[in-house]
Amino acid sequence: DAETMIREIKGYPLLKGIRGQAPKDTEAIRDILLGISRLAVENPEIKEMDLNPVIVHETGASIVDARIIL
Repeated sequence: DAETMIREIKGYPLLKGIRGQAPKDTEAIRDILLGISRLAVENPEIKEMDLNPVIVHETGASIVDARIIL
């Protein structure tokens, strides 16, 4: 599931907040993952997606650039 995928991210400890940093909004990451999954299921013509970078904030997340290949 999406939460497991998030916990498997190499930088997951950074998302939880270390060295005095505030934790990031992992629910926003989950929402992005679920949205991408839904988009792919509803649009089988999508061959490739690239979302880079995705910036996760204390509240919310931003997809700075996206590319979809049909």
